[in-house]
Amino acid sequence: MATNKVTTNVIDMSGNTGGLVWAKGTSAQRPTGVAGDLRLNTTDSRLEYKDNVDWKRFSEGAAGGPTFAVDFLVIGGGGGAGKANNANGGGAGGAGGLRTSYGSTSGGGSSAETALQVSVSTNLTVTVGNGGPANNGNSATSSANSGGDSVFSTITSLGGAGGGRGGEAAAVIGGSGGGGGSNSQAATAGTANQGFAGGAGASDAGGGGGASEAGNTDGQRHGGDGLAVSITGASVTYAGGGSGGGRSTSNLPGGDGGGGLGAGDNATFGGGGTTNLGGGGGGGGSTALGGTDAGGGGRGLVILRYPNTYTITVGSGLTSSTATDGSDKVTSFTAGTDTISFS
Repeated sequence: MATNKVTTNVIDMSGNTGGLVWAKGTSAQRPTGVAGDLRLNTTDSRLEYKDNVDWKRFSEGAAGGPTFAVDFLVIGGGGGAGKANNANGGGAGGAGGLRTSYGSTSGGGSSAETALQVSVSTNLTVTVGNGGPANNGNSATSSANSGGDSVFSTITSLGGAGGGRGGEAAAVIGGSGGGGGSNSQAATAGTANQGFAGGAGASDAGGGGGASEAGNTDGQRHGGDGLAVSITGASVTYAGGGSGGGRSTSNLPGGDGGGGLGAGDNATFGGGGTTNLGGGGGGGGSTALGGTDAGGGGRGLVILRYPNTYTITVGSGLTSSTATDGSDKVTSFTAGTDTISFS
Protein backbone atom coordinates (compact mmCIF):
# COMPACT_ATOMS: atom_id res chain seq x y z
CA MET A 1 0.00 0.00 0.00
CA ALA A 2 1.28 3.46 -0.89
CA THR A 3 2.17 5.86 1.92
CA ASN A 4 0.96 9.47 1.67
CA LYS A 5 3.08 11.85 3.69
CA VAL A 6 1.44 15.02 5.01
CA THR A 7 3.95 17.88 5.12
CA THR A 8 1.81 20.57 6.78
CA ASN A 9 2.16 21.14 10.53
CA VAL A 10 -1.59 21.51 11.10
CA ILE A 11 -4.49 19.40 9.85
CA ASP A 12 -7.86 21.09 10.34
CA MET A 13 -10.73 18.58 10.34
CA SER A 14 -13.17 20.71 12.32
CA GLY A 15 -15.71 20.79 9.48
CA ASN A 16 -16.05 17.00 9.42
CA THR A 17 -18.46 14.89 11.48
CA GLY A 18 -16.80 11.51 10.96
CA GLY A 19 -13.72 10.05 12.61
CA LEU A 20 -10.22 8.84 11.86
CA VAL A 21 -9.73 5.18 11.00
CA TRP A 22 -6.70 3.88 12.89
CA ALA A 23 -4.47 0.98 12.04
CA LYS A 24 -5.68 -1.97 14.08
CA GLY A 25 -4.80 -5.53 15.10
CA THR A 26 -4.38 -7.86 18.06
CA SER A 27 -1.64 -7.67 20.69
CA ALA A 28 0.16 -10.49 18.88
CA GLN A 29 0.06 -8.49 15.61
CA ARG A 30 1.81 -5.40 16.98
CA PRO A 31 4.52 -4.15 14.62
CA THR A 32 7.96 -3.25 15.95
CA GLY A 33 6.94 0.35 15.36
CA VAL A 34 8.71 3.63 15.99
CA ALA A 35 8.05 6.30 18.60
CA GLY A 36 4.77 8.08 17.87
CA ASP A 37 3.02 5.22 16.04
CA LEU A 38 -0.69 4.84 16.89
CA ARG A 39 -2.99 1.83 16.56
CA LEU A 40 -6.19 0.25 17.91
CA ASN A 41 -5.52 -2.94 19.87
CA THR A 42 -8.41 -5.27 18.99
CA THR A 43 -7.53 -7.68 21.80
CA ASP A 44 -8.84 -5.23 24.41
CA SER A 45 -10.42 -2.55 22.17
CA ARG A 46 -8.11 0.26 23.33
CA LEU A 47 -5.93 2.81 21.57
CA GLU A 48 -2.20 2.51 22.12
CA TYR A 49 0.94 4.32 21.05
CA LYS A 50 4.63 3.44 20.75
CA ASP A 51 7.05 5.33 22.96
CA ASN A 52 10.81 4.90 22.71
CA VAL A 53 10.61 1.38 24.16
CA ASP A 54 7.11 -0.14 24.50
CA TRP A 55 3.54 0.08 23.31
CA LYS A 56 1.53 2.09 25.88
CA ARG A 57 -2.17 2.72 26.41
CA PHE A 58 -3.70 6.17 26.20
CA SER A 59 -5.01 7.48 29.51
CA GLU A 60 -8.78 7.77 29.74
CA GLY A 61 -10.75 10.45 31.48
CA ALA A 62 -13.21 8.23 33.39
CA ALA A 63 -13.03 8.32 37.18
CA GLY A 64 -10.51 5.79 38.46
CA GLY A 65 -8.83 5.51 35.06
CA PRO A 66 -9.38 2.86 32.38
CA THR A 67 -10.32 -0.66 33.37
CA PHE A 68 -8.87 -3.90 32.11
CA ALA A 69 -9.26 -7.60 32.85
CA VAL A 70 -6.94 -9.38 35.31
CA ASP A 71 -7.02 -13.17 35.55
CA PHE A 72 -6.33 -14.55 39.00
CA LEU A 73 -5.43 -17.66 40.96
CA VAL A 74 -5.97 -17.24 44.72
CA ILE A 75 -5.14 -20.14 47.09
CA GLY A 76 -5.58 -20.06 50.85
CA GLY A 77 -3.07 -21.53 53.28
CA GLY A 78 -3.40 -25.27 53.90
CA GLY A 79 -4.82 -26.59 57.17
CA GLY A 80 -2.64 -28.27 59.78
CA ALA A 81 -3.07 -31.96 60.61
CA GLY A 82 -3.91 -33.68 63.88
CA LYS A 83 -1.41 -35.46 66.07
CA ALA A 84 -1.92 -39.17 66.62
CA ASN A 85 -3.24 -40.22 70.01
CA ASN A 86 -1.77 -43.56 71.08
CA ALA A 87 -3.37 -46.13 68.79
CA ASN A 88 -5.37 -43.55 66.83
CA GLY A 89 -3.87 -41.78 63.80
CA GLY A 90 -4.39 -38.06 63.30
CA GLY A 91 -6.69 -36.58 60.66
CA ALA A 92 -5.12 -34.66 57.78
CA GLY A 93 -5.44 -30.97 57.00
CA GLY A 94 -7.57 -29.76 54.12
CA ALA A 95 -6.05 -27.77 51.26
CA GLY A 96 -6.51 -24.04 51.06
CA GLY A 97 -9.50 -22.89 49.03
CA LEU A 98 -8.77 -22.36 45.34
CA ARG A 99 -10.46 -19.73 43.17
CA THR A 100 -9.36 -18.96 39.61
CA SER A 101 -10.59 -17.26 36.48
CA TYR A 102 -8.00 -18.92 34.24
CA GLY A 103 -8.90 -22.03 32.26
CA SER A 104 -12.26 -23.77 32.48
CA THR A 105 -12.41 -25.13 36.06
CA SER A 106 -12.02 -23.66 39.54
CA GLY A 107 -11.90 -25.26 42.99
CA GLY A 108 -14.65 -27.49 44.32
CA GLY A 109 -15.61 -28.65 40.82
CA SER A 110 -17.03 -25.27 39.81
CA SER A 111 -16.55 -23.47 36.51
CA ALA A 112 -13.78 -20.89 36.28
CA GLU A 113 -14.79 -17.45 37.47
CA THR A 114 -14.86 -14.23 35.43
CA ALA A 115 -11.64 -12.23 35.29
CA LEU A 116 -11.68 -9.21 37.59
CA GLN A 117 -12.07 -5.76 35.99
CA VAL A 118 -9.42 -3.50 37.51
CA SER A 119 -8.97 0.29 37.28
CA VAL A 120 -5.54 1.83 36.87
CA SER A 121 -4.18 3.95 39.72
CA THR A 122 -6.40 2.14 42.23
CA ASN A 123 -5.02 0.43 45.34
CA LEU A 124 -5.99 -3.24 45.65
CA THR A 125 -5.30 -5.51 48.63
CA VAL A 126 -3.28 -8.70 48.21
CA THR A 127 -2.77 -11.14 51.11
CA VAL A 128 -1.06 -14.53 51.03
CA GLY A 129 -2.46 -16.81 53.74
CA ASN A 130 -0.05 -18.76 55.93
CA GLY A 131 -0.38 -22.47 56.51
CA GLY A 132 -2.10 -23.62 59.69
CA PRO A 133 0.09 -25.14 62.42
CA ALA A 134 -0.45 -28.79 63.30
CA ASN A 135 -2.08 -29.80 66.57
CA ASN A 136 0.91 -31.40 68.27
CA GLY A 137 -0.07 -30.67 71.86
CA ASN A 138 -1.20 -33.29 74.35
CA SER A 139 -4.53 -31.66 75.17
CA ALA A 140 -7.77 -33.05 73.84
CA THR A 141 -8.20 -30.19 71.37
CA SER A 142 -10.33 -31.66 68.61
CA SER A 143 -8.77 -29.98 65.58
CA ALA A 144 -5.55 -28.53 64.30
CA ASN A 145 -5.43 -24.95 63.12
CA SER A 146 -6.93 -23.80 59.84
CA GLY A 147 -4.79 -22.01 57.29
CA GLY A 148 -4.98 -18.27 56.68
CA ASP A 149 -7.19 -16.72 54.01
CA SER A 150 -5.66 -15.37 50.80
CA VAL A 151 -7.08 -12.26 49.14
CA PHE A 152 -6.95 -10.36 45.85
CA SER A 153 -9.26 -7.34 45.94
CA THR A 154 -12.80 -8.79 46.22
CA ILE A 155 -11.63 -12.40 45.80
CA THR A 156 -11.05 -14.36 49.04
CA SER A 157 -10.00 -18.01 49.25
CA LEU A 158 -10.42 -19.52 52.70
CA GLY A 159 -7.68 -21.34 54.54
CA GLY A 160 -7.93 -25.13 54.63
CA ALA A 161 -9.56 -26.76 57.66
CA GLY A 162 -7.47 -28.42 60.36
CA GLY A 163 -7.63 -32.20 60.79
CA GLY A 164 -8.94 -33.97 63.87
CA ARG A 165 -6.57 -35.22 66.55
CA GLY A 166 -6.28 -39.00 66.82
CA GLY A 167 -9.60 -40.46 67.93
CA GLU A 168 -11.39 -37.10 67.56
CA ALA A 169 -13.50 -35.46 64.89
CA ALA A 170 -12.39 -32.52 62.78
CA ALA A 171 -14.22 -29.43 63.98
CA VAL A 172 -14.07 -26.53 61.53
CA ILE A 173 -14.96 -25.91 57.89
CA GLY A 174 -12.35 -24.46 55.55
CA GLY A 175 -11.58 -23.94 51.88
CA SER A 176 -11.27 -27.73 51.78
CA GLY A 177 -12.37 -29.87 54.73
CA GLY A 178 -10.18 -31.57 57.32
CA GLY A 179 -9.99 -35.33 57.84
CA GLY A 180 -11.37 -37.03 60.94
CA GLY A 181 -9.13 -38.93 63.33
CA SER A 182 -9.06 -42.72 63.23
CA ASN A 183 -11.64 -44.73 65.20
CA SER A 184 -14.46 -43.55 62.88
CA GLN A 185 -14.28 -39.82 63.58
CA ALA A 186 -16.14 -37.27 61.44
CA ALA A 187 -14.58 -34.97 58.85
CA THR A 188 -15.66 -31.46 57.84
CA ALA A 189 -17.02 -30.04 54.60
CA GLY A 190 -15.24 -27.82 52.12
CA THR A 191 -16.54 -24.48 50.85
CA ALA A 192 -18.58 -24.26 47.66
CA ASN A 193 -16.53 -23.18 44.62
CA GLN A 194 -13.27 -23.54 46.57
CA GLY A 195 -12.64 -27.13 47.67
CA PHE A 196 -13.98 -30.53 48.69
CA ALA A 197 -14.75 -32.20 52.00
CA GLY A 198 -12.28 -34.14 54.09
CA GLY A 199 -12.61 -37.89 54.60
CA ALA A 200 -14.03 -39.45 57.74
CA GLY A 201 -11.75 -41.59 59.86
CA ALA A 202 -12.15 -45.36 59.99
CA SER A 203 -9.47 -47.75 61.21
CA ASP A 204 -7.04 -45.16 59.84
CA ALA A 205 -7.52 -41.39 59.98
CA GLY A 206 -9.20 -39.50 57.14
CA GLY A 207 -7.49 -37.56 54.38
CA GLY A 208 -7.95 -33.84 53.89
CA GLY A 209 -10.01 -32.49 51.00
CA GLY A 210 -8.37 -31.02 47.92
CA ALA A 211 -9.35 -28.51 45.24
CA SER A 212 -10.57 -31.20 42.81
CA GLU A 213 -11.33 -34.21 45.01
CA ALA A 214 -12.59 -35.13 48.47
CA GLY A 215 -10.41 -36.85 51.04
CA ASN A 216 -10.49 -40.67 50.97
CA THR A 217 -11.77 -40.73 47.35
CA ASP A 218 -8.77 -42.80 46.23
CA GLY A 219 -8.96 -45.05 49.28
CA GLN A 220 -8.85 -44.74 53.06
CA ARG A 221 -6.50 -41.98 54.35
CA HIS A 222 -5.62 -40.49 50.97
CA GLY A 223 -5.66 -36.71 50.61
CA GLY A 224 -7.84 -35.28 47.86
CA ASP A 225 -5.96 -34.19 44.74
CA GLY A 226 -5.53 -30.55 43.82
CA LEU A 227 -6.31 -28.78 40.56
CA ALA A 228 -3.96 -28.17 37.62
CA VAL A 229 -3.95 -24.52 36.47
CA SER A 230 -1.78 -23.03 33.68
CA ILE A 231 -1.98 -19.35 34.61
CA THR A 232 1.83 -19.00 34.64
CA GLY A 233 2.14 -20.57 31.18
CA ALA A 234 2.95 -24.00 32.62
CA SER A 235 0.54 -26.51 34.14
CA VAL A 236 1.00 -26.74 37.91
CA THR A 237 -1.20 -28.66 40.36
CA TYR A 238 -2.22 -26.69 43.45
CA ALA A 239 -4.14 -27.25 46.70
CA GLY A 240 -3.87 -30.97 47.47
CA GLY A 241 -5.13 -32.37 50.77
CA GLY A 242 -2.87 -34.11 53.27
CA SER A 243 -3.16 -37.86 53.87
CA GLY A 244 -4.37 -39.18 57.23
CA GLY A 245 -2.23 -40.91 59.84
CA GLY A 246 -2.14 -44.71 59.81
CA ARG A 247 -3.17 -46.92 62.68
CA SER A 248 -1.40 -50.04 61.55
CA THR A 249 -0.24 -49.18 58.04
CA SER A 250 2.72 -47.50 56.33
CA ASN A 251 3.34 -43.93 55.17
CA LEU A 252 1.07 -42.59 52.42
CA PRO A 253 1.87 -39.62 50.13
CA GLY A 254 -0.53 -36.70 50.22
CA GLY A 255 -2.86 -35.61 47.44
CA ASP A 256 -1.34 -34.22 44.24
CA GLY A 257 -0.75 -30.50 44.60
CA GLY A 258 1.29 -30.29 47.79
CA GLY A 259 -0.62 -32.46 50.25
CA GLY A 260 1.50 -33.64 53.20
CA LEU A 261 2.52 -37.26 53.77
CA GLY A 262 0.32 -39.22 56.17
CA ALA A 263 2.52 -41.08 58.66
CA GLY A 264 2.15 -44.77 59.35
CA ASP A 265 2.54 -46.40 62.73
CA ASN A 266 5.78 -47.08 64.61
CA ALA A 267 6.47 -43.50 65.67
CA THR A 268 6.66 -41.85 62.25
CA PHE A 269 5.79 -38.21 61.61
CA GLY A 270 3.30 -36.52 59.31
CA GLY A 271 4.66 -34.33 56.53
CA GLY A 272 3.92 -30.65 56.02
CA GLY A 273 1.92 -29.30 53.11
CA THR A 274 4.00 -27.73 50.35
CA THR A 275 4.67 -24.01 50.67
CA ASN A 276 2.95 -21.82 48.05
CA LEU A 277 0.78 -24.70 46.88
CA GLY A 278 -1.64 -24.44 49.81
CA GLY A 279 -1.34 -28.16 50.60
CA GLY A 280 -2.88 -29.64 53.74
CA GLY A 281 -0.67 -31.19 56.43
CA GLY A 282 -0.30 -34.96 56.84
CA GLY A 283 -1.60 -36.71 59.96
CA GLY A 284 0.60 -38.26 62.63
CA GLY A 285 0.91 -42.05 62.81
CA SER A 286 -0.17 -44.16 65.75
CA THR A 287 2.08 -45.72 68.35
CA ALA A 288 1.51 -47.43 71.65
CA LEU A 289 4.06 -45.06 73.19
CA GLY A 290 2.07 -41.89 72.48
CA GLY A 291 0.89 -40.10 69.37
CA THR A 292 3.46 -38.91 66.85
CA ASP A 293 3.55 -35.40 65.48
CA ALA A 294 1.63 -34.18 62.46
CA GLY A 295 2.52 -31.77 59.66
CA GLY A 296 1.45 -28.14 59.26
CA GLY A 297 -0.27 -26.71 56.20
CA GLY A 298 1.58 -25.08 53.32
CA ARG A 299 1.42 -21.34 52.70
CA GLY A 300 -0.98 -20.16 50.01
CA LEU A 301 -0.37 -18.19 46.82
CA VAL A 302 -1.79 -15.38 44.68
CA ILE A 303 -1.03 -15.15 40.94
CA LEU A 304 -2.26 -12.39 38.59
CA ARG A 305 -2.11 -12.43 34.79
CA TYR A 306 -2.67 -9.19 32.85
CA PRO A 307 -1.71 -7.47 29.54
CA ASN A 308 1.96 -6.56 29.31
CA THR A 309 1.08 -2.96 28.43
CA TYR A 310 0.44 -2.38 32.14
CA THR A 311 2.97 -1.98 34.94
CA ILE A 312 2.33 -3.21 38.48
CA THR A 313 3.49 -1.44 41.64
CA VAL A 314 3.78 -3.73 44.68
CA GLY A 315 3.79 -2.64 48.32
CA SER A 316 6.84 -3.46 50.45
CA GLY A 317 4.87 -5.89 52.64
CA LEU A 318 4.55 -8.40 49.79
CA THR A 319 7.07 -10.83 48.32
CA SER A 320 6.53 -11.11 44.57
CA SER A 321 8.07 -11.79 41.18
CA THR A 322 6.93 -10.90 37.65
CA ALA A 323 7.55 -12.80 34.42
CA THR A 324 6.29 -12.43 30.85
CA ASP A 325 4.32 -15.09 29.00
CA GLY A 326 3.42 -14.16 25.44
CA SER A 327 1.57 -10.83 25.45
CA ASP A 328 0.87 -11.02 29.20
CA LYS A 329 2.71 -10.40 32.43
CA VAL A 330 2.34 -12.84 35.31
CA THR A 331 2.97 -11.65 38.88
CA SER A 332 3.20 -14.24 41.66
CA PHE A 333 2.84 -13.28 45.33
CA THR A 334 4.38 -15.79 47.72
CA ALA A 335 4.16 -14.09 51.14
CA GLY A 336 2.87 -11.07 53.02
CA THR A 337 0.08 -8.53 52.76
CA ASP A 338 -0.07 -5.03 51.29
CA THR A 339 -1.62 -3.11 48.40
CA ILE A 340 -0.82 -3.12 44.69
CA SER A 341 -1.77 -0.81 41.81
CA PHE A 342 -1.43 -0.73 38.03
CA SER A 343 -0.39 2.00 35.61
